[in-house]
Amino acid sequence: MITTGPRARLGGPQLVVMARWPAAGRCKSRLAAGLGAGRAAAIQRQLSDHTLAVARRARERIGCQLVLAVHGLGARASRRWGLELGCDRAVAQGRGGLGLRMQRQMLRAQGEGAGRVVLIGSDLPCLESADLEAAFEALTAASLVLGPAADGGYWLIGLDRPRPGLMAGMPWGSPAVLAHTLAAARDLELSPRLLRQRHDLDRAIDLAPWR
Repeated sequence: MITTGPRARLGGPQLVVMARWPAAGRCKSRLAAGLGAGRAAAIQRQLSDHTLAVARRARERIGCQLVLAVHGLGARASRRWGLELGCDRAVAQGRGGLGLRMQRQMLRAQGEGAGRVVLIGSDLPCLESADLEAAFEALTAASLVLGPAADGGYWLIGLDRPRPGLMAGMPWGSPAVLAHTLAAARDLELSPRLLRQRHDLDRAIDLAPWR
């Protein structure tokens, strides 16, 4: 665990932002294919800054911990980045595919007594604090909340406790992720609450609405 400041503490709901260090050639490979590695990294940094600004506003209203789950940096650099972004803590995502890394964060948060846990990425240009507040509110009555993405995936997942079956065998990066997740939820006898659809930013064509 990498603590980042005096707010770092255990217990209570957690908002976890899954973030990759925005260095050229180390992030946004699909975006870089159309724009170049340098510009893709600059866009990723802007997206990360926006996501964490929104998350900080939501934290004050929700009363949750804000955790930065970092991929692509060592412990000391992750700590500095977490402080820069105003997070309570920075933790490592660890190795493995996306599903494994997400599940690891759910298990970590549960082990810390989090109860409600919401995970988001850092590629949502139109994210609002109201979206995050709605997710935590939904989790007071539902076991699963999902934010559908326009590309067929989801931009947010919230759980009252880890459910490994929701992420096992998922075709990450395909337009079938949400459908597979909803099918898995039915198998687990979960009734998910769905938030409003959002657009994430993965490819050069995704920039069109924000030019």
